Amino acid sequence: MHKAWGIAIPGLLLVGAALLRIYDPTPIQFARNFVFDNFQRIEPRVYDPTLPVRIAAVDEKSLDKFGQWPWSRATMAKVIDRLRELGAAVVALDVLYAEVDRTAPSAMIAALPNDPALDGIKAEMAKLPDPDQMLANSLKQMTSVVSFAYLENDPLRAEVPLIKKYDIVAQGATSTATGEAANFALGGPFYTATLPLLQEAATGIGAVNAGKPDPDGVIRRVPLVVQIGGVLYPTLTTEALYRAIGGNTPFIKLAGASGAFSFGASTGAAKMRIGQLIVEPTADIQLLLYDTGNVAARYVSIADLFDPSFDASRVAGQIILIGATVEGLKDIKATPLSPYMPGVEIHAQMLEQLLSGKYLTRPDWANGLEFIGLVVFGILVIAFSYRAGALSGLVFALIAIVAAFAMSWTLYKDHGWEIDPLYAATTALVLFIATTTINFLRSEQDKARIRGTFSMYLSPAMVEQLASQPEPPKLGGENKEITVMFTDIRGFTKLSEGLDPQALTHVINAFLTPMSQLIKEHQGTIDKYIGDCIMAFWNAPLDVPHHPREAVRTAVEMRRTLKRLNTQFATEAEAAGRVPVKIKAGVGLNTGIGCVGNMGSEERMAYSALGDTVNIAARLESLSPAYFVDLVLGELTAADCLDFALLELDQVKVKGKAIPIRIFTCIGTEKLAASNSFQQLKPAHDRMLAAYRGQDWDAAEAARQECVEVGPERLRGFYALYETRIAEFRADPPGAGWDGVYVAKSKTG
Repeated sequence: MHKAWGIAIPGLLLVGAALLRIYDPTPIQFARNFVFDNFQRIEPRVYDPTLPVRIAAVDEKSLDKFGQWPWSRATMAKVIDRLRELGAAVVALDVLYAEVDRTAPSAMIAALPNDPALDGIKAEMAKLPDPDQMLANSLKQMTSVVSFAYLENDPLRAEVPLIKKYDIVAQGATSTATGEAANFALGGPFYTATLPLLQEAATGIGAVNAGKPDPDGVIRRVPLVVQIGGVLYPTLTTEALYRAIGGNTPFIKLAGASGAFSFGASTGAAKMRIGQLIVEPTADIQLLLYDTGNVAARYVSIADLFDPSFDASRVAGQIILIGATVEGLKDIKATPLSPYMPGVEIHAQMLEQLLSGKYLTRPDWANGLEFIGLVVFGILVIAFSYRAGALSGLVFALIAIVAAFAMSWTLYKDHGWEIDPLYAATTALVLFIATTTINFLRSEQDKARIRGTFSMYLSPAMVEQLASQPEPPKLGGENKEITVMFTDIRGFTKLSEGLDPQALTHVINAFLTPMSQLIKEHQGTIDKYIGDCIMAFWNAPLDVPHHPREAVRTAVEMRRTLKRLNTQFATEAEAAGRVPVKIKAGVGLNTGIGCVGNMGSEERMAYSALGDTVNIAARLESLSPAYFVDLVLGELTAADCLDFALLELDQVKVKGKAIPIRIFTCIGTEKLAASNSFQQLKPAHDRMLAAYRGQDWDAAEAARQECVEVGPERLRGFYALYETRIAEFRADPPGAGWDGVYVAKSKTG
């Protein structure tokens, strides 16, 4: 068995495990839920009786007092009136009143035969009080919330209009964020709602849906909003809380919005504001149930409310949820801690979590962290088992498994984060077994071959010693100042979609070949090709005097070469009768200390560079489209090229860095820098930045316009960017504490 199999087979297993995690089939979800449910069983949320949430229960005692369920709306009106007398802050009905009360005069009259002899009786009946109107009057006299429910596939139930309107909005990376939020939210095209008369009387309306159970039938997530036909509505929990605490209308911030980290992707909700409360929901705008199990102290029997000796303090100032809890009537759900949980108690638990700030969350980066943990643990287990032997591999695998569970438990206990340790731990164990087995088989095979080859020349003891001799590779490196370049094709994905494989290969090779040649001609070292990207650096392994200058000169010549290359593509396309390909490229250059040397594995090593200098160079390259330029330089790189045509772009905090850096672009070398046009542009450009940072918006705009007039066409996009910034800051000044630094929210700025 070849030595490479010790890496290849476990590597394939790791890839398979990673793909399976991305697919996330039901058995993996079951295993993940098993871990989190047991975390809750070990340390559930402790019920806090001081929180102002109670359930007015339709229990056996209440049925004995008021009769069978459902009660007349007149009876429910008395209940609400009594709660108002006792000082309840909000009453929320976990009851759908979608049809007219069966005891209403209109309903009873309609049930009588069409007989003239009954006209008198009908006339007298029509004078009787309408229980629906009585309930509406009671709802109107206090802060109250009625119910509706979304339906996924029952269009016949959407007969009662949903007349309450809300302005729940979302902030995202685009102007259609509210529509995007609706795409993430649970809901359906149909609904059933409380009667319009009661909706108009109530303060608000909320969805009573407790969310979708997981495949095992357990409710673990409860929605905060739902969507019907693409319109967002609050749930009963959200609406009751909002009406209780007041403040701003519920507001959703999507991942990718300002301040919500997502690598620029739209992955769902990141935060939600209800009044002045901020919560971190799941991506589909739900809240994870931090279960306490059934707690009797949450409940107040409706019958007890009418006892003259009832302690009003149990209700005064409280959010009161009215719901049925009698066996056979209640909406039974299974939760992590209880197989029999009334739906109304789930709503109560949600309110408690929101008010106390004690809730579980599965951050939108949880899947990414688990995936990275899986890959990192897997690679390390393979490496330890392959390089250090079975015992070391086993020790590391056990440490990794214990560390994964310890980290997961700590994050759950201290922060309420649900991060799955089980899948990565199980994968690590499987990889250890696979790697150890392969290494054993390979070792036995190698020993047998050595014994067969040398047994006639060496003693058995020496043969065994030779067979057991390890040959570890030597790795090394050094820290030194380097200038790092990253360059790649802009819009490569779109470009690749429009070309067949042969044409795409031709374009990529035609780009990489001359660019690589330029780097080598200017004493650069090509580190690697990453698809359409070239990574290179200067001043290693050989010293290069003024290496930043050489790197910038290379980038300027790349710009000229790319122009010639596009002309070549156009000529080829014209000859072939097809649409020409036009390439745009971005370059990032940064100078600083980096670690360079032979790096890699025992199977393959390469002379490469690592470190913060490399990372910042990559960030600078990715900033180029944000500033509408093809070349972005770090400050130390620019410092060695002061006689070039340099222009400062901005002061930025790149992703992952706390200290701002000045970034520049270079539009030409010494010849352009000495030209009249650049001599006119440079002072105006510097005045614009100085006025901008000094918050003198009029002066900044005047200087910017001068730059547009004298500057080259390719800088128009850059100056348009500052036109937008100046206009925004003029309308909403940043304040005296502003330092003029732009904070890049993602790798691409």
